[in-house]
Amino acid sequence: MDFYNIGKIVNTQGLRGEVRVMSITDFPEKRFQVGNEVYAFLNEDKSEKLEIDGVRSHKNFILLHFKGKPTINDVEYLKPSILKIAEDQLDTDDLNPGEYYYHQIIGLNVVDTDGNKIGTVKEILSPGANDVWVVKRDNKSDLLLPKIDSVILDVNLDDNVITVEIPGGLDDED
Repeated sequence: MDFYNIGKIVNTQGLRGEVRVMSITDFPEKRFQVGNEVYAFLNEDKSEKLEIDGVRSHKNFILLHFKGKPTINDVEYLKPSILKIAEDQLDTDDLNPGEYYYHQIIGLNVVDTDGNKIGTVKEILSPGANDVWVVKRDNKSDLLLPKIDSVILDVNLDDNVITVEIPGGLDDED
């Protein structure tokens, strides 16, 4: 079964078993709801299934409380850990046309409008106004493509291809 990152437990909060979570999902209001199950990955080999029974926001964090974990002593071992959901918990109805989960984009081939291969998407950055797709290229530095309609022309998940138009000045190696 595949799992997808939704947050990171960075610390405990108070004495009543809450944890501070940095959200790394586009859908925090959907992922962090009372009754939802998440998996805390403590390391590569060890994970634990947890049921959320309390959610609130505090500053830039989401505070979670888990069923059966009433004190700080019950959650101390969870920090730091990565919170994930199982693949069957993903819901493509969450996405609007032109929106994708990161795992759908990473690994796709990137071509120009003439079909010439540019490289492969290796990661996605979220610096602010729009995502930036990092394209790994052979014998060149990585190319940073903003996720805007004038640059990302087409995403074909069936063929594993993204068609782009690179505006002048964006690729300093041309």
